[in-house]
Amino acid sequence: MKSIDFWFSIGSTYTYLSVTRLDSISKSENVIFNWIPFSVRKIMMEMDNIPFTPPSKKIKSDYMWRDIERRAQFYGFSPKLPAPYPLTQFDLANKIAVLGMNEGWGINYVKNTYQRWFEERKEPATEPNLSEIMEDMNLNKDEVLKKVSSPEIEAIYQKNTSNAFQSGVFGSPTFIYEGEVFWGDDRLEDCIKWLNLNQTTEI
Repeated sequence: MKSIDFWFSIGSTYTYLSVTRLDSISKSENVIFNWIPFSVRKIMMEMDNIPFTPPSKKIKSDYMWRDIERRAQFYGFSPKLPAPYPLTQFDLANKIAVLGMNEGWGINYVKNTYQRWFEERKEPATEPNLSEIMEDMNLNKDEVLKKVSSPEIEAIYQKNTSNAFQSGVFGSPTFIYEGEVFWGDDRLEDCIKWLNLNQTTEI
């Protein structure tokens, strides 16, 4: 089956749109998405690109929320915007995703986190939201947090971020197929088209 790398950071607003629809696209297009959490914040800071810092960028921020709201309606989603932003526990939210990907529950965690963030205005990786998510997923929060604080998870998180940058990733969501980079939820369909155009036929 065809495979696309899905680079994401919990904390990216537009990533909500992709996270919420990847399952249906995976089924309809017969494609697998490899979910890879990384720190888009670190990459953007290194690039001196800090978005939507109020009040200096209020016009752009207001546009972002309205744009997401419009696009969500196209897909049949109903977010309650604006959602809490920026995140106070950005790294923790993403390190939990790293652990989850290793243990097999990461995708459900990310989808649950984004649903609560955008549709219930519950900020990721904060209480009581985090405890509620862990309970919903039958996970022990204390054990999860203990594992997340380990040097191993930190190393994977940093390696993912370094690999993202080396692969040409500078924002979230980003989709990569055989070295071709497609940035933004609105480029997901372009990535699928490129994949279908360039896939090789096995004999």
